[in-house]
Amino acid sequence: MTVLAIRNLTLRIAGRALLDDADLAVDPGRRVGLVGRNGAGKSTLLRAVSGRIAPDGGEIRLAARARLGYVAQEAPAGPLSLLDTVLEADAERAALLAEAERGPDPARLGEIHERLLAIGADSAPARAATVLAGLGFDAEAQARPVGEFSGGWRMRVALARALFLEPDLLLLDEPTNHLDLEAAMWLEGWLQRFSGAALLVSHDRFLLDRCVHAIAHLDRGKLTLYPGGFGEFTRIRAERQAQQAAQNERVLAQRAHMQAFVDRFRAKATKARQAQSRLKALERLPPIEAVVEDAPTRFAFPEPAALPPPVLSLRRAAAGYDGRPVLRGLDLRLDQDDRVALLGANGNGKSTLAKVLAGRLPLMAGEQHRAPRLRVGYFAQHQAEELDPDGTPLSHMQAALPKATETQCRAQLARFGLDADRAETAVASCSGGEKARLLLALCTRDAPQLLILDEPTNHLDIDARDALVRALGDYAGAVLLITHDPHLVELVADRLWLVADGTARPFEGDLDEYRALLAERSRPEAARQEAVPTRRDERRERAEARGALAPLRERLKRVETTLAALGKEAATIDEALSDPRLYARDNPGLLARATARRAAIAREVEALEAEWLELQERLEDAA
Repeated sequence: MTVLAIRNLTLRIAGRALLDDADLAVDPGRRVGLVGRNGAGKSTLLRAVSGRIAPDGGEIRLAARARLGYVAQEAPAGPLSLLDTVLEADAERAALLAEAERGPDPARLGEIHERLLAIGADSAPARAATVLAGLGFDAEAQARPVGEFSGGWRMRVALARALFLEPDLLLLDEPTNHLDLEAAMWLEGWLQRFSGAALLVSHDRFLLDRCVHAIAHLDRGKLTLYPGGFGEFTRIRAERQAQQAAQNERVLAQRAHMQAFVDRFRAKATKARQAQSRLKALERLPPIEAVVEDAPTRFAFPEPAALPPPVLSLRRAAAGYDGRPVLRGLDLRLDQDDRVALLGANGNGKSTLAKVLAGRLPLMAGEQHRAPRLRVGYFAQHQAEELDPDGTPLSHMQAALPKATETQCRAQLARFGLDADRAETAVASCSGGEKARLLLALCTRDAPQLLILDEPTNHLDIDARDALVRALGDYAGAVLLITHDPHLVELVADRLWLVADGTARPFEGDLDEYRALLAERSRPEAARQEAVPTRRDERRERAEARGALAPLRERLKRVETTLAALGKEAATIDEALSDPRLYARDNPGLLARATARRAAIAREVEALEAEWLELQERLEDAA
């Protein structure tokens, strides 16, 4: 028995078929990831399953008495507290409690209490509080009216309502879009323990690899089910495409051989019968099925000019709002080859730090050094709300680059997949992914040396996320990432900064160690005290050892940066010294200075290389 059966489903939007005679079945307890390119129809399918839109053909059947949970696109609002807003999602519990308060006859009251006991009504507030806490709301926040929170936080409340119900079928549409990394990790654990069925739309590879039993691929109106997570899906799909291509080659070769025989012997009486036989065999050969491969998505950042290190640094800095500091004691440095990801829960100050580094928030105290001619590209999701809905990507780029030609503006948009047609589409008609591409094009228009990306992958499909990773790998500037996407962090970042306890500092560890730290913090105090002391001591010793090695790693990085800069300077001087025109000039002082500087660089390089070897040996001995 299936909890959801989709048969011969057809869905159309504005006359365009998103699903055409599609089939899918979801069994009880099975979690299925729904993937496909932006605009393929994934969200539309969820709305159809939830009953919000009617199909144009076929049927969608839910199991009898199955409870459905769906996170609507509209964020809840109103005077109710967060806790009451979540409890309100259980309509049966709310109705029974209201009926009990009206004082029905004793027999009915007994039935009500029996049913309340059966659905766990007494434990509901505790369960709701646990879900809210996992999504980042402390006890104080849970008592506040939901209308006081921003749209992103209210969408978390909408997610909490769906999770609290623990339905038979849970429909989730990009559930991690409004979550920080900590809340996304909590959701991952919750889904792994969830006993019901789920249909999950997500572009988060990590979530799809760890939380689903199968992948449903929506492509060209059809749904194809693949077993396993996203990694297994990509492997099987690639194998099937390769097999289809090989089969096509065999059929083509067989056709060519038979056709050559027919063309050669059709006119000969002795071979006519055989030629006719070959023609009939040609007709019986299977048709050639084209291997349809999507055109790869490509992003490209403009090449930034090189700057001397550091491009930006903070010393004893503090930042905040209205005279109240959010972050203190900031001692941080960024070089042009740095790739840094910020860790820490929402509300700890990640966006505050990003605004300081972007030059959009002045320091309250301390020092800030910015390299001359430093350009910063700042991407933030809220900027999508500032776009002119009546404008086009082209008009936005022309306003941002008033001195550029239309061709130059179109070329910058094309770097992020906004082709000629999409460049002239009204922003109001653009998808979330297209708006994100426009924001990326706008924030990199001046070829910045520092790129600050605050949740850049929200609304980008998996292919676009891969394109972003490749583009960042080729980018010659510094990158600061704020993201809930562990896949992006692991592929892009080579350093982690933890924003917590009112400051930001380097985190000497990887994402797995950070997950372990969060898991340890989330355990009840009694459980932590019962843990084996030697294991706790070992973790503390490892953390202390990493902390002791941090200055060595930092110095090693500075030495490598200085060596690279000296190497470039030496190459420039060598090129000048090899130019005969230098010696023909009547300027012996210029030649003497160039020769002296080249000798000085050689001495500096020799000393730094010796220091580099010593630092490397000390780190290896301590490992």
